[in-house]
Amino acid sequence: MSSVLSYESLVHAVAGAVGSMTAMTVFFPLDTARLRLQVDEKRKSKTTHMVLLEIIKEEGLLAPYRGWFPVISSLCCSNFVYFYTFNSLKAVWAKGQRSTTGKDLVVGFIAGVVNVLLTTPLWVVNTRLKLQGAKFRNEDIVPTNYKGIIDAFHQIIRDEGVLALWNGTFPSLLLVFNPAIQFMFYEGLKRQLLKKKMKLSSLDVFIIGAIAKAIATTVTYPMQTVQSILRFGRHRLNPENRTLGSLRNVLYLLHQRVKRFGIIGLYKGLEAKLLQTVLTAALMFLVYEKLTAATFTVMGLKRTHKH
Repeated sequence: MSSVLSYESLVHAVAGAVGSMTAMTVFFPLDTARLRLQVDEKRKSKTTHMVLLEIIKEEGLLAPYRGWFPVISSLCCSNFVYFYTFNSLKAVWAKGQRSTTGKDLVVGFIAGVVNVLLTTPLWVVNTRLKLQGAKFRNEDIVPTNYKGIIDAFHQIIRDEGVLALWNGTFPSLLLVFNPAIQFMFYEGLKRQLLKKKMKLSSLDVFIIGAIAKAIATTVTYPMQTVQSILRFGRHRLNPENRTLGSLRNVLYLLHQRVKRFGIIGLYKGLEAKLLQTVLTAALMFLVYEKLTAATFTVMGLKRTHKH
């Protein structure tokens, strides 16, 4: 029984990683626009398409895909860890019983904490690489010169210390509520639909995946902005005691953002983020559900989780 559950968790993890990689590749330019709006505070363009046009005009046609490989690598590792942990914990806790919204939230939170602690260094490096070569409007940003993923790890450890690889950990830990909220709504909506029909269509999965991610993103977006700034770590502002992104620095960055731009400043880039993350999550869940269902069918196994 335990080997079946372990195998099932592995299938979920691989399907989640493949689904996220596929979806992120399709909508990657939207994430580029979102990150540029979050970090480069003085960029005047506010709409996603205008920012993308600016990036292409100033930095080249392929600029929206800068940093694709490290982001995809990090995303695959992150989603593998998250889906494996989530489904393993869910299988152990449920033990053949029906899942509940409360259980999904708790399991999602624990899986998120494990994911953050293990994969934050990858996200710090890919944020740096994604923004390398960008033409910033903000003179407070210090440029970087990395030759690749390994060189970025080496330079960060050499110049900033090994703990700099965990910059933004504090807001990231707070942000574990994002996938937890996402999975809570996704599993909840899925259960409600399955009460009315025997099987979900591709459109059903796409829509509930989009709704779940839209809710989670909107609720947690201000903290995502702080997370991006801390991961980038190349601002001259508030250089003291920035390692790990303590509560003091999180509050400082939130205060500075509101002071400069008002409350709306906390949501700068939300349009791009919603477009990217909602469409990515919807497509990811679609690929994930189809891939897991196909794998279990081929292997002649039934899912042990009840919804």
